[in-house]
Formats: sequence, structure tokens, C-alpha cells
Amino acid sequence: MSSRFRAFLFDAGGIFVLPDPTEVAPLLAYYGGALDLGAHVRAHYAGMAVKSHGGHAERDWSAYNIAYVQAVGVPADAETRAAEVLGRTRNAWLWRWPIADSVETLRTLHKREVPIGVVSNASGQIEQVLRDSAVCQVGEGPGVPVRVVVDSDVVGVAKPDPAIFDFALPYFEGIAPSEIAYVGDSLVMDVVGARAAGLHPILLDPFDDHPGADFERITALSHLL
Repeated sequence: MSSRFRAFLFDAGGIFVLPDPTEVAPLLAYYGGALDLGAHVRAHYAGMAVKSHGGHAERDWSAYNIAYVQAVGVPADAETRAAEVLGRTRNAWLWRWPIADSVETLRTLHKREVPIGVVSNASGQIEQVLRDSAVCQVGEGPGVPVRVVVDSDVVGVAKPDPAIFDFALPYFEGIAPSEIAYVGDSLVMDVVGARAAGLHPILLDPFDDHPGADFERITALSHLL
């Protein structure tokens, strides 16, 4: 697939990092949730699918929280309490657990000299978190070098507003937006925003939560290779 595009931009949450399940799992175990980390990986994408299908705004995570606790097996009589605790505990700095396949794919794209960058709805922290988690950074560091990391809180505009991509595109001079794929995990924020900016949207949908979609989907970032 990489030969179809001259560059890639990526979301951060759900693409390279997830809410740290080593912290969230014990938190929800109190309410009967599973401790298995794989269940919490699944829960994130289940939550994102419900959030997307409901057309919820970026800052509305209520449906996500309910879907998440349901996915990890919290009993029905504890769902509301568990979801509230999850919502109050899952802060921006907790989006730090690296997705190994995605990080390795990013490294391979870098080795192939494919231009890459990150555009994320975040809270001013994502560039530092990606560095600390050894995912990526601008220039040299513990992770994969990328051209740019755009944080919506820093630039003052958030997806699905296509203007957020204006802060990244100058780093891809000579490459038309239509030749850049944008990979995210949200229909409302990522697919809609990328389309409006003239980029080619690709949804990371590892559990086939969007059957029959009219946009391109992959089940793992390694499929980009």
C-alpha cells in the first residue's frame, strides 16, 4: 500500500498509543472488569466505534466509557459507576502505552525514507508522551524520527476542522495532499477531517467495527507496508 502514497500522516491515540491498560485494568477490576491487557486493547476500539457511530464530539467520551467497560466485562449493575471512574481517571497523560506493531511499521517507513508525521487532537502533551514512550519525535531521540508532530491544543484547532492539517503540510513540500494518507481511528474526527483537507483517509479498524464503510480500512498498521 505504501507505494500508492508519497507520505503518511498519523493520529496518535489509537494508532501509536492507547490508554495505559496496566493502569486502567486494575482500576476497572474493582468493578469486575478483566485484567487481561488484550481485552483492554479491544475495549478501546469498541469505544471508538460507538463514539464514531454516534457522531459524538471530540470532548464527549461518555459513550466511549460505557462501551469500554462493557467490553472488559464489567457487570451491567456496575457499568455506570465504572464508566464514571474511567472518565475521571483517563487523563491525557495516560495515553502512553505503545502499540508495538504500529511503532515497528513507523520505523520501517522511516527506513524506506517515506515522509511521515503526526497530527493529533491532544491536550498539549502528545509530543512529549510520544518521545517518552519511545514511539517517535521530531529529530533524533529514542523513537522514530518524524517530520512534524501537531498537537491540536498547541495550534488551537482540532479535527475534524481540516485547518489542523495546514500546520503539517508545509513539512511535506512538493507532495500534494491527495498523495498523503492520513491514518486514524475515528470516523468523525479522522476520516471526515482528512477528507475535508484533501488527504486520503484510512481507518485503523482491527476488529472490523465498521463493516460496509465507504472509506478505506486496515486491521493493523503493518498493512501499510
